Amino acid sequence: MKARYQYRFYPTNQQQQSLARLFGCVRVVYNDALAICKQSEKKPKSAELQKIVITQAKKTEERAWLSEVSNIPLQQSVADLEIAFQNFFDSCKGKRKGKKIGYPKFKKRTNSQSARLTRGGFSIKGDGVYLAKIGLVKPIWSRELPYEPSSVTIIKDCANRYFLSFVVEVEPIQVCAKNQSVGIDLGIKTFAVMSNGEKAVSPSYKALDRRVRKLQKKLARQQKDSKRRNRTRIQMATLHNQIADTRKDFLHKLSTKIVSENQTIVLEDLNVSGMVKNRKLSRVISQQGWREFRVLVEAKSQKYGRKFVVISRWEPTSQSCSDCGFKWGKVDLSVRSILCLGCGSEHDRDENASVNIEKVGIGHCHDSKRTSRQSKTTSVASVNEA
Repeated sequence: MKARYQYRFYPTNQQQQSLARLFGCVRVVYNDALAICKQSEKKPKSAELQKIVITQAKKTEERAWLSEVSNIPLQQSVADLEIAFQNFFDSCKGKRKGKKIGYPKFKKRTNSQSARLTRGGFSIKGDGVYLAKIGLVKPIWSRELPYEPSSVTIIKDCANRYFLSFVVEVEPIQVCAKNQSVGIDLGIKTFAVMSNGEKAVSPSYKALDRRVRKLQKKLARQQKDSKRRNRTRIQMATLHNQIADTRKDFLHKLSTKIVSENQTIVLEDLNVSGMVKNRKLSRVISQQGWREFRVLVEAKSQKYGRKFVVISRWEPTSQSCSDCGFKWGKVDLSVRSILCLGCGSEHDRDENASVNIEKVGIGHCHDSKRTSRQSKTTSVASVNEA
């Protein structure tokens, strides 16, 4: 399986100019190839596009500066466009699962920039990495590369940070698990409630989010393409990166802990796109990163040889008792503790749902005789008031 190792580096002023030239050439080649595809009745093949936008373009006065950078990232840019079109066609035909992918768009200068080099365009020399026509850069090696990388992607984000992202072929790790299985119920106030009783609370993003909103109002009032607007844009991108880095650190640590301790991990397939339509909770739900957490757990389960299960979103995990299986139906979100009239046990709403998620994931079914009884379960608060 393939893994990605990312390291930050700090280029010199001369290297920043060379990287800016490289990113500009990659962006221009991509946009030129996309413009040709839009004008053509039938999409040209990747080899034909490379010949037009790279080989022939270098001979013209308008694109003669393409010869100043390495040819490898320019070819990879056209290959990326080919993959974008293939994903778009597969999505239109129904071959690709998930949300439909739109038609490829032109790259912008203000967005994050990237350029990919294969083995012929880079080499690792001691503590540094030599990049073709860029020079030797020294990344911060926070961890060692397990094997020789097959490619490296140079990334510059919106906050002007530079990264090297290596693709490495790794082998699965066999580690003994402490527990057989665990069910995880994801939420907002408490990010994850596990069937073994553990809870994980996500970090608070309120202070940073308040600053982002303030800068968004300031950005809307400033003149376009002005220096002050560009400065505000970078400040806002820096805050967004702080939120994303805090969330990513939390999700990585939590997913590693869960995967290393459990043999079977069960999650619920949440309709996040539908939940985001709630205007009161959309911003908070988007900041939690439920989908990113699911992707991390699935990838690390494959790495550690674990079993990853996703149950249907239509399973009534929060509408039935985890002890006797009695179904009490929908309960308002404000009710956090429930008293079951079937067996008389009191349940925390999220803990009860996590246990039901685990049981459904491992193939356990409740007793149908107990669930068919016609009676209602009330919250603990209403029972105490009575």
